[in-house]
Amino acid sequence: MVNRFSELRNKEVIHICEGTRLGYIHDLSIDLESGRVLSVIIPGPCRFLGLFGRDSEYIVPWICIRRIGEDIILVDGPIGDWKSPCKRRGLF
Repeated sequence: MVNRFSELRNKEVIHICEGTRLGYIHDLSIDLESGRVLSVIIPGPCRFLGLFGRDSEYIVPWICIRRIGEDIILVDGPIGDWKSPCKRRGLF
């Protein structure tokens, strides 16, 4: 099965065990020497009505992806280990 990055971005990521929706893929982490995808990066939930940015992002290792379907991507593993603080952007 061959997927383009633009096709992956349109698929929702769902955690198998908890049934939670993590969101949509925003970016990939790739090892340039081997050409392998190391992880996918998913923006975290919005803070207050989307006005104050996002809380954190999920960095999901590629080995935690269980199935890539037509509409969704199923992942499994410890969600707490995937959270990474977002870098602050803005004027302040």
